[in-house]
Amino acid sequence: MTQSTDTPVDPQTPQPGLEPGPSKKLRVAAVGDLHVGENHERPHRALFERVSDDADVLCLCGDLVNFGKTREVEILLEDIRACKIPMVGVLGNHEHECGQPEHVTKMLCDAGVQMLTGQAFEIEGVGFAGGKGFVGGFGRYMLSSFGEASIKTFVQEAVEDANQIENSIRMLRTERSVVLLHYSPVVDTVMGEPPEIHAFLGSSRLAETIDRYDNVSL
Repeated sequence: MTQSTDTPVDPQTPQPGLEPGPSKKLRVAAVGDLHVGENHERPHRALFERVSDDADVLCLCGDLVNFGKTREVEILLEDIRACKIPMVGVLGNHEHECGQPEHVTKMLCDAGVQMLTGQAFEIEGVGFAGGKGFVGGFGRYMLSSFGEASIKTFVQEAVEDANQIENSIRMLRTERSVVLLHYSPVVDTVMGEPPEIHAFLGSSRLAETIDRYDNVSL
C-alpha cells in the first residue's frame, strides 16, 4: 500500500528534525495487523522487499505480532530486515498482551524502526508523529468520564494517550506531517465491523487532537 503526497525533501536520515527542505513528492507506504506468530517462517519478506521498491518511507501501524512475545518479534524482524527504506512505527494492542511493550519497542528500535510513541521524526522534510491511541467510541457515543472509578480510569487512559500524541505533534515544524496510529480516530475506518464493537476499535478523542493542527494528515 502506497500513497504519494507533495512534500519537502531533506536528504538526511530519520531524526528528531524539524526543518523543511526543497519541494518533492514522498511516497508513504503503511502496513499493520500482520499478526506474526511463533510458527511463521518469513511470511512477509516479499512484502517488505516490494515496499522498498515502491515507497520512500514505511509506516508500521501496530499489531505486527500476535502476543508481543520475544520470539514473534524476532521472526518479524527477519522479514523487516528486507526493507531498505526508512521505517517509523507504533505498537498495537497485541504487542501489549505479554506485558513487555517496552521490550518489543526496544527490539524494533534496535532493528532500525523509529518508534513514534513520545517522539517525532523528520524524513526528507516530512514530519512523522503518533502513538498507539486508545478506545472509547465515536461522536456522541464516546465514553465520558462519569460514574464508577473504573470508568473514569478507563477514560483517563484514553485522554493520556491523546495527550501523548499531541505532544509528539507539537514537536514538528514541518510543512507536511503524518500522524501514525493503531486505533482508529474516525468511525469511517471501522465501518464493516460489527457496530457492537466500534467503541473498542478507536475514539473520536484522537481525531479531536489531530484536527487542531492544519499541517497534519492521517
